[in-house]
Amino acid sequence: MDPELEAFIPLFPRADLTDPVTERKNFADLAAAVPAPDTTGIEIEDRTVPADPDVAVRIYRPHQAQGAIVWLHGGGFVMGDLDTEHPWATRLADLSGAVVISVGYRLAPEHRFPAALDDAYAVLTWTAEHAAELGIDPERIAVGGHSAGGGLAAAVALRARDQQGPPIRFQLLNQPGLDDRQETWSQRNFTDTPWMNRDKATAAWRHYLGSAPATPYAAPARAADLSGLPPAYIATAELCPSRDEEIDYALRLLQAGVSVELHQWPGTFHGSQAILSAEVSQRQIAELGAALRRALAE
Repeated sequence: MDPELEAFIPLFPRADLTDPVTERKNFADLAAAVPAPDTTGIEIEDRTVPADPDVAVRIYRPHQAQGAIVWLHGGGFVMGDLDTEHPWATRLADLSGAVVISVGYRLAPEHRFPAALDDAYAVLTWTAEHAAELGIDPERIAVGGHSAGGGLAAAVALRARDQQGPPIRFQLLNQPGLDDRQETWSQRNFTDTPWMNRDKATAAWRHYLGSAPATPYAAPARAADLSGLPPAYIATAELCPSRDEEIDYALRLLQAGVSVELHQWPGTFHGSQAILSAEVSQRQIAELGAALRRALAE
């Protein structure tokens, strides 16, 4: 493990997701401890997207932005909100120059699949329909997210393809949760890795799915056909249970004719990019911003 990251492991709580309400509070406290981002030059606005039910979003608008990303926070489908994602949404807007539309989707287990996906898809549709009002090019809309949010973004791309929904320019998938089956080498062997391990991943999927069988819109790795999807940037952490399903998904996208940039970050663990003092974390966040900037460029 990267020695800069290793020093912080004792500070990461050993959340197991058995008590979602308590874990949400702990997650919020952890996010609140992250240094406040510099919002200079970024206009930030809270809005409500009309849907059933309505969806809260926070829009980050850098000066002269022309492209946008519908951005989905992490938290195992169970934790996270617009406030916990604020530091990362701000940095992504600043580094990419894109409008970031952060989505306050409904959380499991109170709201199981497909609630979060429906919320995310409603925001994508709203963004495309209101592109002129938002000051963005409707042909330059991306989807993306961290962890569970990355899996949701991949599912949004699948649904938009299948339902002839809004055109998606790009998918920015950072350590996405893609496969409920947990059959890969990393899922079977990473039982005691920091922050995310096999048992915690199992609990997240159980909360999200309940007793319902997983469909490709819940677990995108189950999709038989990945052709016709938007180009993707996929980032993986070496010491992460979902590492191998992410690499497998990238390979399958490539084999389906989809352009992919795959970045495997050595010495990192799931969510370790939150340790902003570490040089590797700074590079991870800079890469996400740069990848999105390139993808949305003319």
